Amino acid sequence: MALSYFGALDGDLYNTFIQSARNPTISEKYAFLHTTDASCASKYGAKAPGISLSRTFDNSPIAYSGASNEDELVAFAKKASVPQLITFSEDYIEPIFGDHNPAVILFTEDTDKDFQKAFKQAAAELTGEILFVTSGVSEGIQSRLAEFIGVTQENLPTLRIISPAEQMLKYVWEGDANTLTAADVRTFVQNFKDGKLTPHLKSAPIPEPATVDGLTTLVGKNWEQIVKDPTKDVLVKYYAPWCGHCKALAPIWDELAKDVESVEDLVIAKFDATENEVAGLEIRGYPTLKFYPKDNKDGIDYSGERQLADFQTYFSEHSTAYQKFRPRYPGKTESGE
Repeated sequence: MALSYFGALDGDLYNTFIQSARNPTISEKYAFLHTTDASCASKYGAKAPGISLSRTFDNSPIAYSGASNEDELVAFAKKASVPQLITFSEDYIEPIFGDHNPAVILFTEDTDKDFQKAFKQAAAELTGEILFVTSGVSEGIQSRLAEFIGVTQENLPTLRIISPAEQMLKYVWEGDANTLTAADVRTFVQNFKDGKLTPHLKSAPIPEPATVDGLTTLVGKNWEQIVKDPTKDVLVKYYAPWCGHCKALAPIWDELAKDVESVEDLVIAKFDATENEVAGLEIRGYPTLKFYPKDNKDGIDYSGERQLADFQTYFSEHSTAYQKFRPRYPGKTESGE
């Protein structure tokens, strides 16, 4: 892609162009060209002095009609760098997740179906209002996107909205995507913009039993009931099955759960954050450990060492449930000495 300036090499618009060329968010992604030959401008849909963006998809080139303002020109360039209808790939991670743009995503592995034509029509009609994306679920980065949103082969075809600016909230279109129309897509997008949709939260089934050898398995459906219980101190490990640090912590976590199994009102839990979600809960790294004492259900990040003795020391200082149990440990008195 290229941004081209046509006109005399001075003035506010030219200075804006030069400032934008130095802007790190776009400087490496675009070629920046300029010429004093004003006759070239009309070939690129612009008037001198003017700026135009050339690209290899959709309509091109596109004339810039905004003000002599760096932020406005950069925003124009970034927006115009995304196709009207995106086939999801690594190239479009940044426009969606990095720039926190909402996207409506059609997951399908079919080709040339009526519902795909309807989605393409809606993309043309709603250009600039929301990003339009198509993705499969089986290969490469598309499979990672599907896993993140909670879409499997059995769900196809399905229509979803993701809102990175709202803690990655996800929304599901409840209709049959095989009969999808452009009007359905327009209504779905409008309801999202109007705040009328209820977020869809992933959850694995509640295991039976939920607690084994002192370790409680939390899922989206039972998180509130267990973590928010005001009669319990709860320590949760938020993990991802593929995370190496999580795997290293697992045997210690099992040992801790077994060690305090008989402590009344103290829960040791694990939560697979790749399969489960909770409204308002955002986990940025794995493993994340959070302690929810009886009197603070907002949660406290645990950042200490991660050996059994470290957790015992932490509980002796922060868990009233554990403090009542301390005298049962050899060598400790009621005062903990």
